[in-house]
Amino acid sequence: MTMSLLPSVGDGNCYYILTEDCAYGSKYFQAGNMCFCTERSYLRNFADVPPARFLRVIMLDDSSTVTINVGILQPVREEMAAFLLSISSHNERLNCFLERMSLEAAVQAVPGQRVMVEVDRQHFPGVIRYVGSIQKSTLTALSPFFFGVELQGEGENRGHSDGSYLGTEYFKCKPNCGIFLPFSRIQFIPTLDNDHGKQKPKVDAEEVVPVKVGDAVSFYVDNVRRKGIAMAVYREGTQWFVKVCPEEEGTTDIFREIPMDAVVKEDLHSQSLFPPFESDMGVEHSKQMKQQIGESGDECEGVNPSLEVNSMVQITLDKGNQVSGIIRWLGYLPHTKHKMAGVELDEDKGVTAGEWLGKYYFHCAPKRGIFVKLQSCQPDVRFQCSRNRDLNLVDYREQEDVPHAPLSFPPLRNEEAVHILRGRMKGIQGHCNSCYMDAALFSLFSCTSVLDSMLFTPFPLCDRNVQNILRDEIVNPLRKNGFVMARSVMHLREQLTEKGQCSSFTNAEKDPEEFLNLIMHQVLGIEPLLRLQSGAQKEQDCYCYQIFMDKQEDLVVPDVQQLVEHSFLSSDLKLVEIPSCFIIQMPRFGKEYKMFSKIIPSLELDITDLLLDSPRECCVCSDVATWECSNCFKDKMFSPTGLKQFCSTCSKQVHSHYRRKTHKPTRLRVPEEFRSRSSRGSQQVPREKMELFAVLCIETSHYVSFVKYGPENEHWMFFDSMADRHGGENGFNIPTVTLCPEVAKYLDLPLAMLALQQPRDMDGVAKRLFCDAYMYMYQSKKMALYK
Repeated sequence: MTMSLLPSVGDGNCYYILTEDCAYGSKYFQAGNMCFCTERSYLRNFADVPPARFLRVIMLDDSSTVTINVGILQPVREEMAAFLLSISSHNERLNCFLERMSLEAAVQAVPGQRVMVEVDRQHFPGVIRYVGSIQKSTLTALSPFFFGVELQGEGENRGHSDGSYLGTEYFKCKPNCGIFLPFSRIQFIPTLDNDHGKQKPKVDAEEVVPVKVGDAVSFYVDNVRRKGIAMAVYREGTQWFVKVCPEEEGTTDIFREIPMDAVVKEDLHSQSLFPPFESDMGVEHSKQMKQQIGESGDECEGVNPSLEVNSMVQITLDKGNQVSGIIRWLGYLPHTKHKMAGVELDEDKGVTAGEWLGKYYFHCAPKRGIFVKLQSCQPDVRFQCSRNRDLNLVDYREQEDVPHAPLSFPPLRNEEAVHILRGRMKGIQGHCNSCYMDAALFSLFSCTSVLDSMLFTPFPLCDRNVQNILRDEIVNPLRKNGFVMARSVMHLREQLTEKGQCSSFTNAEKDPEEFLNLIMHQVLGIEPLLRLQSGAQKEQDCYCYQIFMDKQEDLVVPDVQQLVEHSFLSSDLKLVEIPSCFIIQMPRFGKEYKMFSKIIPSLELDITDLLLDSPRECCVCSDVATWECSNCFKDKMFSPTGLKQFCSTCSKQVHSHYRRKTHKPTRLRVPEEFRSRSSRGSQQVPREKMELFAVLCIETSHYVSFVKYGPENEHWMFFDSMADRHGGENGFNIPTVTLCPEVAKYLDLPLAMLALQQPRDMDGVAKRLFCDAYMYMYQSKKMALYK
């Protein structure tokens, strides 16, 4: 299954088509729907994993994020995906994909090619004049590709255009002789003219570029003949160059960029030393190569025996330049006699995306992959650390140890989350005041991938050892087995103690924000999650947002939306951009005391009116707002939630009242495209909403967490890393994960009834969610694709 999902590496996205109907929550997607995921997301979930069951994707039709069984997904090359999107019928789209001939002909088609097109169920001759998108702007990841055709002969005057579409000219022709069509309504006829037009460039290219990637070549350096493999062929201006990997002995792989004229393709006799590449020869070829090299003894010369897949290594390139990366593949390649390593580099200094002679041996971003002799790789000395230190922790279980998981696993959702996470001895095992870290890690990684970049991305300050511990010893075991041992968290705490220069991280009570700020800012160096601006002051960056506010007499049982709005307005704050993850600390009188006896979780946080220079909606007539009034926000005549902004007309009317004449509204900056609306309400202001995925709670000095594992109100689970204990002083804690659907009952209650609920009378653990909330975590799945 994994092989069938190999992405076509291009601009950073992998595209798929559904081959069967699929239901996800309340949504239903027909076969023929198309979707995509980022290359990085794909690599996290599948690159080094045995066949996986689910893939998290973005639907191209409505931009919704869903989790789909990989068995009903088929990969589509990006250029084909663009043509398929032009077909509105899902059933027809799938048929065209499965039939393939017409789709492949569309990809090969060029302007000037003669075709037959379908107009009003009749076919007429025409000439392709344009191929590409005809949309001025789009919010989707990929624009549909159409054909602009000039109708000829009997087709004249049966078109709808002169080569223009929606005011943009794509080609010129007589009025009513142009038409824009999807490829499904075009017959691509292989005429002599077309064959000649398409074949001639290929012949010319062969004459101009005699060397291709993978060819064995020779060249001269200081009058000495050298041999090598062509790794890349490119053109600068009118001159062609070849990037060559010389077959030199030693521990250095040097890449030389040589003019095409100075490179000689090896003759047939020389090439016979290297067997031709065939897709079905890999296993036997590897066996033969291993046997030959094993007999000669060359394989082991200079090779560090500790190097394996996922080892972090350093490689010295031309002129002594050193690069670092991670081994993603080991083995023998056609045209090589040494054991090779496929390495994903930390920087764009490679020559491939994991491909060698048309076959992918691993996957990475373009220009991040490189194949070198294994003997050229040396362990990356920056990240050498013993993982065998005795942590002196006692944490008994039926299974003494959890296997080390160097692979990547997707977050758990719906039934899979319940199956893997629910029960005793599940979640993250607490030890020695670790609950602040246990609850935070469980919340951030069990059922969401919004911060999975922390596990993979090489950030500026990135401590790879900490990153590897977080990924391989905590997150992967949690998602794979549903359990993380206390010593794994202690291993991370020891590293944070060293990096944060704070000896108390291994034994003292801390707050979650201390842990998050340390690991995100000082240890990994990831970009701040929030960018804020107050008035005309300089932007402020932060990872967690603390709500500060005076006691509000009118807010008896507030929800998170109200608290955030009050805090932003009182501090004159705005979000500079939509965050991928918004972590909010609840207001308190001090470190110990709660400001409100209950807080209602807002399952969705609408941040539209909190964004700087974002289009806003008049709260009276829904037209584009041009004024905001902080005094009206506190006026009880208006709704208890939502900032109070008005269009010019409504602002005058509202402030004509004698009680509001002293108000001082401030002018809003309106984006240009929203200024020239022809009539009121003709263009709805888009709403930006974030989704609640976890809540950290504290009653006295112990942190627990609630995590939303599915789309429904009752899809909540409760995690306590120290729910029970086995034995006395030398015993161990028993972490427990339980389902808590009872919280939905209180989420649906009217505000007045919820305010009257006595905490001691609330069912299950619902009291802790409503009364003990300390930190709310929201995600924007749309922005998580880019951050």
